[in-house]
Amino acid sequence: MLWGLTESGNRSTESLWQQGLMAVRRRKGGRDGLVSSEPQNGNYQETEEKTADDHTTGFQWTPASVLSVAFGLVMAYYSGSTHGWLMATLHENFLWFSNIKEVEREISFRTETGLYYSYYKQLVNAPTISQGLYELVHDNITEHGKTINILERFNIYQEVVMALLYRLLSLQKIVQPVYFYINAVFGLHAVLVMSLYGTTWLLSGSWLAGILSAAFYIFNKVDTTRVEFTIALRESWAFPFWYMQMFLLTVFFHPNLHRNLKVVTVPLLCVCTFCFTLTWQFAQFALLLQAMALFGCAVLDVIPAHKIRQVWLIQTGSLLAVCVCQFFNRMVLCSLVLSFIPAAMLVIAFKEQVFPRRGLPWQFTGLVLHITMVMISMVLINKYVIKTIIETDADHHIFHFLMGKFGLSGDQRDFDAQLYLCETAFGVLPLDTFVRLSKYLVFPLYAVVHLCALLVLMQTVLQNWRTPVCDTRDPATWNDAQNPPLSSEPSLLSQRPQFAYHTISAAVFGCLAVSTLRFKYLWTPHMCVLAAASVADYEAWKVLLKKLHVDLSESKVHICRHVVTAGILALLFAVALPSTLEELKLLKEFHDPDTVQLMEWIKKETPRSAAFTGSMQLMAGVKLCTGRPITNHPHYEDRDLRNRTKQLYQIYGRRHPQEVHAILRAHGTSYIIVENSICYERGHKVGCRLRDLVDMTNHHIIEGMTRGSEDQSATHARFCHAIQSGAPEYRKYFTMVFQNKTFRTYKVS
Repeated sequence: MLWGLTESGNRSTESLWQQGLMAVRRRKGGRDGLVSSEPQNGNYQETEEKTADDHTTGFQWTPASVLSVAFGLVMAYYSGSTHGWLMATLHENFLWFSNIKEVEREISFRTETGLYYSYYKQLVNAPTISQGLYELVHDNITEHGKTINILERFNIYQEVVMALLYRLLSLQKIVQPVYFYINAVFGLHAVLVMSLYGTTWLLSGSWLAGILSAAFYIFNKVDTTRVEFTIALRESWAFPFWYMQMFLLTVFFHPNLHRNLKVVTVPLLCVCTFCFTLTWQFAQFALLLQAMALFGCAVLDVIPAHKIRQVWLIQTGSLLAVCVCQFFNRMVLCSLVLSFIPAAMLVIAFKEQVFPRRGLPWQFTGLVLHITMVMISMVLINKYVIKTIIETDADHHIFHFLMGKFGLSGDQRDFDAQLYLCETAFGVLPLDTFVRLSKYLVFPLYAVVHLCALLVLMQTVLQNWRTPVCDTRDPATWNDAQNPPLSSEPSLLSQRPQFAYHTISAAVFGCLAVSTLRFKYLWTPHMCVLAAASVADYEAWKVLLKKLHVDLSESKVHICRHVVTAGILALLFAVALPSTLEELKLLKEFHDPDTVQLMEWIKKETPRSAAFTGSMQLMAGVKLCTGRPITNHPHYEDRDLRNRTKQLYQIYGRRHPQEVHAILRAHGTSYIIVENSICYERGHKVGCRLRDLVDMTNHHIIEGMTRGSEDQSATHARFCHAIQSGAPEYRKYFTMVFQNKTFRTYKVS
């Protein structure tokens, strides 16, 4: 076993009815050397847990075990570094990154990744660190005409830290800034794979299973990661900390966790949760689902409630610390997870006080009641307490999106919601995802083992619920605890809370991934871990062989599980390695001459104070490549920016040029960049093209769709098309100053 955790079976915990009997004996005067004074309700559990922490494990280190652990650690490092190298190599091969111009490298940071990277570049190139930080806190370039605090609005502390390290370590003559940045991300993803490896090792007790989970993750990279082409995306920074936290939770939930190891684990949990929350604006939703999974573990009695409370407190502390770091960002304060956690704590306290274990009907009733109570309490706390005090609606667009996605909203003309709903990334998970994951073996194994794990979990819960536990306040339950009914032997998960947590967590994130494609990267690593850990699980093999009436010794069970794990690993390499090697042979090159031409023209021909308007995605590139002020950008989490973007997108609507000009001048626009790919878009379905969304907002009839009850015929031609005519009514306000096959740039008079 690993790092102070005993092997499963070295020391069994007392059954629930024995805990009840201990409480009865305390109540009756402390017989058998137990506490003589009457404890408060629940204190007997804490006493027993303290005894367990003080217990000295009987695991003996031998030269063979030391060698096995050392080799396992070496393989963990090798697996992680291989993944990091593979991502870096694919990124280089796809773009020929080392050989292209700096402007081309910057253009390769597409959409919002370019916006985030621009702040790293800005701080690296600032005359002094203090001036660079001041310009971030008092930024008037990102949203022209408005001074904003970048550290408050965006999750860019990772860019700040990287820029400070680059400058303070004087790395200017050693490595280029862009390579220092991207290699840091690839290095973190190497640690991510090591975390998955370690989690699998802890769950199964086999480093061979760790290798298998790492191989699953690496070979299924299409569905497990996208870091090689979205380097600066917030989740690319956040996910390594998320899976490090998952590894630490596996350690923390282990029933035989030694006190010394706990002292190390809890601070590391705090650090990883804080870093995860600090680096991703959507971390609050992942933490909400994690908190819900932990609530499920609490109401099903599969993890001690005091450990779950500790994790909830760590989540709360991390969110509040991030709120302070982001200058009291209101969206963090009004996050649902900060409303769910106090509601869950109240419900669990209510459960412990009011719902002692008294049979299956009572438990099922309590389960439904607890879930209902926590959801209602969460909504009430969030809507009528937090948002009343803070007075904010910063996250309304997310709720509108969710209501629209699940058909709960009658307003089908919400521009912000439709902007999300029309993106493929926010649609349901395509079926071809399961085909790809099945090709490389992980999904069939995962589906079988997760289904079995859920059935075993159900058996464990029912077994626990049938076992009476005495209530120290109710003498009627004492005799039941002293004479418990005969029960079947303990299930596989009865003394493995860490495995129970992963079973429930994978189910929760699986539901999220199936409903929303973008979040599959929170589920597929769970697949890799559970599939590999279950294949090599000693207890599972022992039960399986017993069911098959195969009488094997302990050593033969170990041989059996390792042989099967090695066989699956060999089959995976035989199936996946050839295609991976072929992919490494593909050499491509970045090629976007029209965008390069546009950026170079802007830098040469426009004043540094000129403000640009265009699509959100393009504006991020304009800021990064040219440093010019922009009026809108793709970080869409601010209400004022959403309203501003909706107005500026009238350049793709059917409005009079005078109206468009008035909007642009109100926001201080000097130049507009019209993209032909948007003006004449054919890719999206009708109703999801950007020009359709603008028409919908203006209540104009959408081309190719049935007229709605509120729709009217537009009285003007589409602006982005009609401006090409050069008619006097357009020349009066706009002058074309640049054009190529993709872009048209007009100066606003």
